[in-house]
Amino acid sequence: MKIRLLTYNIHKAIGGIDRKYRPQRIIDTVNHYAADIVLLQEVDDAVPRSSYHRQVDFLGAELGYKYRVYQQNVKVRRGGYGNAILSHFPMDEITDIDLTIPPKKRRRALVARLHLRAAGHTRTLVIANIHLGLAGFERNMQAKRLLNHPSLAQLRAATPTIVAGDFNDVWGSLGKKIFEPAAFKTIGEYKSFPAVYPVRALDHVFFRGELKFCTAFSGRTKIAHEASDHLPIIAEFEVLAEHESSSNEQG
Repeated sequence: MKIRLLTYNIHKAIGGIDRKYRPQRIIDTVNHYAADIVLLQEVDDAVPRSSYHRQVDFLGAELGYKYRVYQQNVKVRRGGYGNAILSHFPMDEITDIDLTIPPKKRRRALVARLHLRAAGHTRTLVIANIHLGLAGFERNMQAKRLLNHPSLAQLRAATPTIVAGDFNDVWGSLGKKIFEPAAFKTIGEYKSFPAVYPVRALDHVFFRGELKFCTAFSGRTKIAHEASDHLPIIAEFEVLAEHESSSNEQG
């Protein structure tokens, strides 16, 4: 079966140019690409600047995603913000992974196991939604910590797995240094920041296991250039038929 994934740093639904809270622009942008799975970063929860919305539920309901999970990464004076996954597929085994490297800003990864159902069959897809730090050494440590966590490290090699989000990887070095040695492939680089005139590929998607990469692109509608300070990245995959393995292995 084919799936479409969208990863998007929504900047709390505050426009990158006008700095106004306009969640409808995020809703229109995400709706336009009709993704099966949506990974969001910088999602507000009970913060005055975003009308005290719990954005994971506000946006999820408006967009029609039945399944949604959220983790708060950063606390502010009132409320906080973090990562969210919206899905048309059921999710379980939700895992929060602390990626904080003191004294840097608190960072976490949100991992979920999705159950894809088609033609009477169910296939597991593991998703990790991340927002890495601003310093190179910090990102390297965070990526290694993520991949060494049991939720990923103990998976069968064949288990379809996607790691995506805002990597803040200005120089594009994490793929060759860390993800490729761990058997991940990249969809390529797509410029996503700043949204008004993107010159840097900060948002990435890596994958491994029984997935066939089909196509990817950055979302460049007029409203996407206004809705956030990042553009969304959209990637399509075909989930391949499962190959039986030892019952002792996960996946």
